[in-house]
Amino acid sequence: MDFRHFKYFVAVAEERSFTRAAERLHISQPPLSRQIQQLEDEIGMKLLERDARPLRLTEAGRFFYARAVRLLEQVNETVTMTRRIAQVERRLVIGFVPSTMYGALPRIARLFRAVKPQTELVLVEKLSVEQNEALNAGRIDVGFGRLRLDDPRVKREVLREEPLVLAIPAEHPLAGAATPLSLLAAVPYTLLIYPRSPRPSYADQVLSLFRDKGVEPMTVHEVQEMQTALGLVASGMGVCVVPASAQRLRRDEVVYRPLLESSAVSPIIMCTRLNDQSEDIVLLRSLIDEVYRAQAAEKLLADSPPPPAGAEA
Repeated sequence: MDFRHFKYFVAVAEERSFTRAAERLHISQPPLSRQIQQLEDEIGMKLLERDARPLRLTEAGRFFYARAVRLLEQVNETVTMTRRIAQVERRLVIGFVPSTMYGALPRIARLFRAVKPQTELVLVEKLSVEQNEALNAGRIDVGFGRLRLDDPRVKREVLREEPLVLAIPAEHPLAGAATPLSLLAAVPYTLLIYPRSPRPSYADQVLSLFRDKGVEPMTVHEVQEMQTALGLVASGMGVCVVPASAQRLRRDEVVYRPLLESSAVSPIIMCTRLNDQSEDIVLLRSLIDEVYRAQAAEKLLADSPPPPAGAEA
């Protein structure tokens, strides 16, 4: 006796007809009749009065029908609850360096939640080195960082190279520059870098840009976070090289100037465990492409010259 016998018997009992029950079950009548006969043979008594029109249940059949209906309801409830539990337990944990929060990440997260509301999305702030450790330990599923860390257990993909800009106090001599600045212009001033630890970090990327030009900043002051660095810039304590997306902070006391050097970029790197092709990871990757395409289209529109006066709309 198996689950199918219960399902078939309930259909016949409710339809009072093998023909209608077979149609309801989307099977032919002869196999259905054989299944009911097998059920009766296993129980050792008749459950249906086949000579009656329509079919009638025997006393044993009525008892068996009531228990079968209850059993099917319990099975359906168990399946439904199991699916709900599975959905609740589904979660995607993303580690991110703080600077990515000023770029595409919030938009990507909103889209993911809209498409997969049954998956709990968790965002945790972690520096690139910390992300690598957390991926291998299973504490996060995806990392968005800025360091090219080599680990054979981790798949690394550079999503884009983000331009860097120089953050300058509003009253600073460099603040009035109408054209992009060279990194050399920042050498005489205190350079604020972050994070102080752990290292290597974005701070080392910035220092490498100066060393690639054969120079060292006159003074370097290390802080732990970009927000702290920009706060010190606003206070006139120095200048800072930050990703272009940081300009969205809109501090009145800070101005941002693009850099001349083509090497003045910082990668945005997506890291996952090697060979992790889960449904949520695949979806997240497709949403990243979608957001980047939309951002490119928005930038193109913003950079387009306005139509001449009097032109048709």
